[in-house]
Amino acid sequence: MEVRLGIRIREGGVHVYGGGRQALLEKIEELGSIRQAALDMGMSYRAAWGKIKATEAGLGFKLLERRVGGAKGGGATLTGEARQLMRAYLIFREGLDELVNERWQKSLNKAGRL
Repeated sequence: MEVRLGIRIREGGVHVYGGGRQALLEKIEELGSIRQAALDMGMSYRAAWGKIKATEAGLGFKLLERRVGGAKGGGATLTGEARQLMRAYLIFREGLDELVNERWQKSLNKAGRL
């Protein structure tokens, strides 16, 4: 058995960041496109864009620099603030899954193992 910890960072009662948003930004950084990232993750462009806008509104800074399409196509790149946010989230998460699983095992042992 393994425990996976889900973290939601909230601002003013609204979910603004967590593992899903982290994964979306990672995918946008990898593919250079909100649309391609959304498709790759099995979500609509509208859902991806809504998550990005909610995070930007909640945190008060832009996550993406967008380039409108055309002959050379559009795209998106992460802002410096987005990269800092992603780095901070990774630092925060580092070791938490291990800690949670250790705690789970201790709980099972105290309860007499299932």
